[in-house]
Amino acid sequence: MKIQEVTSPGGIKAWLVESHANPLIAIRFAFLGGASQDAPGKDGQAYFVTAMMDEGAGDLDAGAFQELEQGLAMRMDFDAGRDVMMGSIQTLTENKDEVFALARLAMAQPRFDEDALERVRAQILAGLKFDENDPETVASLAWDRIAFADHPYGRPVKGTRDSITAMTSDDLHDYVRRVYARDKLVISVVGDISADELGKALDKLFGDLPEQSELVTVAEANPPLGPTREVIVMDVPQSVAQFGLRGISRHDDDFIAAYVLNYIIGGGGFSSRLMEEVREKRGLAYSVYSNLYPYMHGAVFVGNVATKNEAVGQSLAVIETELSRLAEQGPSVDELDSARAYLTGAYALRFESSSSIASQLLWIQIEDLGIDYVTKRNALIEAVTMDDVKRVAKHLLSADQLITTIVGKPVEPAKMIPAGAPG
Repeated sequence: MKIQEVTSPGGIKAWLVESHANPLIAIRFAFLGGASQDAPGKDGQAYFVTAMMDEGAGDLDAGAFQELEQGLAMRMDFDAGRDVMMGSIQTLTENKDEVFALARLAMAQPRFDEDALERVRAQILAGLKFDENDPETVASLAWDRIAFADHPYGRPVKGTRDSITAMTSDDLHDYVRRVYARDKLVISVVGDISADELGKALDKLFGDLPEQSELVTVAEANPPLGPTREVIVMDVPQSVAQFGLRGISRHDDDFIAAYVLNYIIGGGGFSSRLMEEVREKRGLAYSVYSNLYPYMHGAVFVGNVATKNEAVGQSLAVIETELSRLAEQGPSVDELDSARAYLTGAYALRFESSSSIASQLLWIQIEDLGIDYVTKRNALIEAVTMDDVKRVAKHLLSADQLITTIVGKPVEPAKMIPAGAPG
């Protein structure tokens, strides 16, 4: 796979993997900023914008815009993360000029008409209502609130009922004006287009955007040390618990070792330590897993377990015991060997389609890992030693300092907060 860096006549850069096997082009792009750039009191601003990006632009109202989309057999999607606003475009080669023109219009001249705004608002509010009754979502939002407090990461990406109800067309235009700019734009392209064609297309797609964004500075998040345990009462037969700690930055020298360690802990599915101890040996839970989230302004290590109300306390005790054991002893040789073998062997599966390749290349750019990361990544995994993993485990896994949120009706006593109540 040859990755080229292409620069347009207007100075816009993109990574390209040229492939003419199929008449398809996949584009992934991101504006750095994401939900962390929601204005004060406007939680969900970025998320609302993503839902409105095909609801009319320029001279086209929502109906006319979507009719053109369907006629061109194109796909255009947007998604708001904490640190980035991501977009994707997929098109047949023969339609690329018309598709690029329509996508340019959506980004440079969105309409945000009132009728479309109210229709999308109702959809978002319905989604928030559903989330209020989803134990895993409630546990996650509560964990973020405790871990990040007044930091932007502590605010819900989708917003709240009050913030979404109050959102105006001017609010959406304000977000686009501040964030959709070329200085914080990264792009990856895979498919049936040459470097020369792409250079010209980049200016057509993104050339109308402002050169400079107006991002506010986001402070570094520093989650507090626990132990903290909060229970939110919900009348469900099975409780969900989220637990976690401060994590390790993506650019920390120990991140790759932490990545391997997380696979051993709970990232490896049925191969993980927590799945073995909590589910397979004791039958306490159907699912238990962990992840590293190396956000740009504060990394965290977070896990999740779902179990019957009577088994919450025992499940968390087993998890804490295993985290402490890993911190003290590290993993076994077999666990480390299996983790390295899987993580290197499965890497190729991330590059099975044009869309998946474009997504991988986009995140490599977002995380500023370098254009050669694909070729050197497996060597970094293979270089992780037992000493590396033990050192990171001792540093990361402080089981006595976990922040834990539980949603359900667990049997053991804890701080109880009714569902829907502010924390």
